Amino acid sequence: MSWTIGRLARRFGLGRSTLLYYDRLGLLRPSGRTRAGYRVYDEAAVQRLDAICRYREVGLSLAEIAELLDGAPRGRTATLLAARLESLNVEIAALREQQRAIVRLLERPEALAGARAIDKQGWVAILRDAGLDDDAMERWHAAFERAAPEAHRDFLESLGLGPREVDAIRRRARVPSDQASSAGT
Repeated sequence: MSWTIGRLARRFGLGRSTLLYYDRLGLLRPSGRTRAGYRVYDEAAVQRLDAICRYREVGLSLAEIAELLDGAPRGRTATLLAARLESLNVEIAALREQQRAIVRLLERPEALAGARAIDKQGWVAILRDAGLDDDAMERWHAAFERAAPEAHRDFLESLGLGPREVDAIRRRARVPSDQASSAGT
């Protein structure tokens, strides 16, 4: 089955000009042309465009996408996606800090609730309401740190904790529980 440029653009919710741009970049070439000179695309091109769209959805650049689709070394996809994920984490942390700064400027802490964010006090209150005491919270942090250390750090930062407090919580979470209780944590 062959696809015209218009039909292919509609299938993916793109503009015809986008496909022409991808062609100019060498990212998506038509598989042929009609007698009248119109571009046509085969199923391989459809699959390639599907991959392009998926990679664009996660924010990869067209140059990175071209690299991946044109024979990047093994493991390069994971490397690029991990880098993009880290970039998103940094952006999200910066946005959360902007939310908190706006709330401080407004002098309306309740506005943070509408921002779909929670601060340290709110999180501790939830854990206490769920029946967790200080020891249980320490175990929770230890389990989180063991399972996903970077996600644990990101979560603590999302609560608005500063670097020193985040590091202190993570250090305590890495201490085995028998040592933690004897160390008075």
